Amino acid sequence: MKPGKFTIAAIAIIVSVSAGRLAVAHSSNSAVPVQDTNSGNPPTLTIYNQKFAVVRQNLPLDLRTGTNHIEVSDISGHLEPDSVILRSLDAGRRLQILEQNYRNDPVTQQLLLSLYEGKTIDFMVADASGVPRFVKAKIIRSGYVPHSALAYSEYGPQYYQAQYSAIGAGADQPIIEVDGRLQFSLPGQPVFPALGDDTVLKPTLTWELQTDKGGALPAELSYVTQGMTWEASYNVVAPAKGNELELVGWVTLDNQSGKSYRDARIKLMAGDVNRIQPNAGPYAVKALVDARDQEASMAPPVTERNFDEYHLYTLEHPTTLLDRETKQVEFVRSAGIQSKTVYVYDGMQIEPAYQNWSMENIRQQDNFGLQSNPKVWVMREFQNTSANHLGIPLPRGRIRFYRRDDDGQLEFTGENALDHTPTNETIRLYTGNAFDLAGERRRTDYRIDARQRWIDESFEIKVRNHKDAPAEVRVVEHLYRSANWEIRANSDPYEKSDSQTIQFTVNVPANGERTINYQVHYSW
Repeated sequence: MKPGKFTIAAIAIIVSVSAGRLAVAHSSNSAVPVQDTNSGNPPTLTIYNQKFAVVRQNLPLDLRTGTNHIEVSDISGHLEPDSVILRSLDAGRRLQILEQNYRNDPVTQQLLLSLYEGKTIDFMVADASGVPRFVKAKIIRSGYVPHSALAYSEYGPQYYQAQYSAIGAGADQPIIEVDGRLQFSLPGQPVFPALGDDTVLKPTLTWELQTDKGGALPAELSYVTQGMTWEASYNVVAPAKGNELELVGWVTLDNQSGKSYRDARIKLMAGDVNRIQPNAGPYAVKALVDARDQEASMAPPVTERNFDEYHLYTLEHPTTLLDRETKQVEFVRSAGIQSKTVYVYDGMQIEPAYQNWSMENIRQQDNFGLQSNPKVWVMREFQNTSANHLGIPLPRGRIRFYRRDDDGQLEFTGENALDHTPTNETIRLYTGNAFDLAGERRRTDYRIDARQRWIDESFEIKVRNHKDAPAEVRVVEHLYRSANWEIRANSDPYEKSDSQTIQFTVNVPANGERTINYQVHYSW
């Protein structure tokens, strides 16, 4: 059985959006709404799982030759202004931003109060019978604190302390004069004569644009916005008996950008896209992804292909992603996946006192590594191949495991995090500890010659099986005292997993026990 639908998953989700309305202006200062009619090339939205997105939308402009004043308010509430890219779609005309201003302080009651500081306005109050009346009062202090948390995070604690000292404690409390007396509260609902010239109703970009030719001009606006993210998740179901799995993959989209996207066309890219973290400096470098639709009349519901160093997924059916909405979409469904249960005993339990110690520090600590871990890990292992009914790039996400009981009900058996996994790779995930398997590890000999720079250390490892069936257990040992080591004696064959790890694979009989002994010689 081939995998079923792909839908949303991965490092980037590209959403083609039905055309919206853009508030733009001619060369005069008055803004007018303009309907974007270019439905053949709709706006797109690229969502990354690092909590940001790239927006690209068509912007119809009506310009005069020379300098024009333009306002755009159909933007997200978390736009990063230095990421803005405006380009002309007419190759024969030049378009240049001479100046850009970004306002993200939509009008509020406190903001309007600050604009009327020192002035007298009406306040509406209700008398005992509920009949409204108006009281005139003078605004001494509005209580409006203009600097946002973003400014504090960008400029650091020194800016925060200086700004706090300048504003002072209690600056967010208004001071109102009523009948010659001061009070620290509003006497009623303020009634403002008009909006101030400095107010905006929603986040707004204003530009001074220069063009060499006047007339209607199609343009494209791109920018980075925060407030959007996604995460993948998987549900894996095993039958009551056996290890043949069913897998269903979902992607959860979260839109907190302050803007809705209706009837969206969605594409996704899977991979690790690098972005400089915010603490590296204000408004760090962003990556813009430009991927165009290539639709076919008889295209399958979802397709997948390579895109640069990532994987691109396409959902052919439109969906709506509203502001402040969380949406889940199924993107993969497959059955008949062959798997196996792997038991691993890693017997050395590091005590908290030795956390993060280097090899040089633990080398001559004779009591290091004596703490024994009694638990045997349960691992689920399967191949991400076409022959195993998968063979698709799987994006990072949480994977939950279930098993059906004898009565057919699902029981939860564990979960873990799956990293980005390409095709033809082995997936091996820890799901919990085995109830009927136990381990014991103890040191039987320890000798050291610090002058000659060598240590001999011997261990005895026991694995007990309380099941009614035999169990294969992988016993892992870490050779932690030196990079130079040699196994001088061993009761069972072993494999070298890496430069400081060996592994014994033993079959433990039903209701039985297996014992492993080995001696390691270190030198430095």
